[in-house]
Amino acid sequence: MVSSAGRFAELDPLLPPPVPLASGERLRAVTASGTQVSAMLQRYRHGPGDAPLLWSAAEVWQLFPDPETAGTEGFDALLGALRSQVDTEAPGADSACVVNWPSRDAEAIRAFLDHGLVPLSALAVRPAVVPENVETDASIRLAGPDDYPVALALCTATFDYTGLVAHRKREQTAELLGPALRRALGEKATWLAEVDGEVAALAQCDWVESTPGSEAAELLPSGRWGYVNNVVTAPASRGSGIGRALMARAHRELLNQGATGTYLYYNPTNPLSSVFWHRQGYRPLWTSWEAHPAWALR
Repeated sequence: MVSSAGRFAELDPLLPPPVPLASGERLRAVTASGTQVSAMLQRYRHGPGDAPLLWSAAEVWQLFPDPETAGTEGFDALLGALRSQVDTEAPGADSACVVNWPSRDAEAIRAFLDHGLVPLSALAVRPAVVPENVETDASIRLAGPDDYPVALALCTATFDYTGLVAHRKREQTAELLGPALRRALGEKATWLAEVDGEVAALAQCDWVESTPGSEAAELLPSGRWGYVNNVVTAPASRGSGIGRALMARAHRELLNQGATGTYLYYNPTNPLSSVFWHRQGYRPLWTSWEAHPAWALR
């Protein structure tokens, strides 16, 4: 039998070794061929002012299959067990069933699709490769605290757009974004592109250390990673190359400061970001599969 670490390594050499889940409810199931499979189930409930509402339903049933789970049959059985559990709890309209799983496991994908899950978010990685030079008429500079109003407007607009193509739109988007954005603007890892004195694009980045035992180590190889958080190009400037030029600058700055690589989350259902990020050298490592509401899980 292949170990859980070996199983993940076979799926994708960039996956870190799986770690045991500390808490949750154990779900068990048996496949049609008699194989026993299991997963941990965790529940989350987010209040009106909680930042995760920007990317999450208010009620979440998240399934963590055991890392050695393999084959469509095993995931099919686990998702059936999850549906049975959800049926006992009467979830509301703002709810979801979620499974975050390595992106390259095609056999698992078959089961996810059969049970009505869709790929709403992907963690994608880019190796530490020096970006090409991109010519642009835009002026690119570090953002600071004084740029908060325009930065908030841009970020709010992109989250509102995401509400059309992925996670639901929230009326309080600006309020939820504000505190983290203020902190980010004071940390010298956000860049703005300006054209004729007007801000046309923003790239808000951060640093994440993936060390043994850390939360990041559950998803990323060890190292100091540049995290590309919010990236926005104003609608009037899309297609002009400003976004490419801005990210070339951001990638170069992060690599010059010792980044192992860079990573981000994007929505596979977003017709703008899904194309843009692949062209920038990113590829999915983990994909979050979701059913909204939770009772939409088949």
